[in-house]
Amino acid sequence: MNQYITGAMIKQLREGRGMTQLQLAEKLNVSDKAISKWETGRGYPDISLLEPLAASLGVSVIELFAGQHVVNTNRSFHLLRTKFYVCPLCGNVIHSFGESVVSCCGITLPPLEAEDADNSHVCTLERIEDEYYFSVDHPMTKVHYISFLAAVKDDGYEIKKLYPEGSAEARFPIAGVRRFYYYCNRHGLFRLSVR
Repeated sequence: MNQYITGAMIKQLREGRGMTQLQLAEKLNVSDKAISKWETGRGYPDISLLEPLAASLGVSVIELFAGQHVVNTNRSFHLLRTKFYVCPLCGNVIHSFGESVVSCCGITLPPLEAEDADNSHVCTLERIEDEYYFSVDHPMTKVHYISFLAAVKDDGYEIKKLYPEGSAEARFPIAGVRRFYYYCNRHGLFRLSVR
């Protein structure tokens, strides 16, 4: 049980909601002894109970499996807390403004760690009238390419999805842009600060 759903977490979440073991048991149509076994690691909840258990405890099933409750304390946008996630199976790109639990294709995705550009991922930023022309000198083959370019602004972000055999370039309105991100499908996430 402690590999997937920790009994300590179930107990902590139950107590945090002011519920007794009996009250939680009644919500799930199980005995309070079953709840006690789960919380002490002597038993496992049936798979059919995971969704109702998570709902009763006020967390997602993913958080229940991860064994930790994620609370996004970032109630307003903060540039330094921006996170990108990329699914290794389907290539979906997900953005968040703070801590979150993100899942795609049945797997929990870790946030990408952005690095400064290296010699293999050199980017160019040009100002053309009221836009930034952002490009990355990088091969765009079917097996090695830049997947997206993103401009993070004072009040949000804009992302441009790229595809193999295309070009690694895009234009973004200048207003409020503070940082650019770009993602190489083999080497990860890179960043460039504007100011």
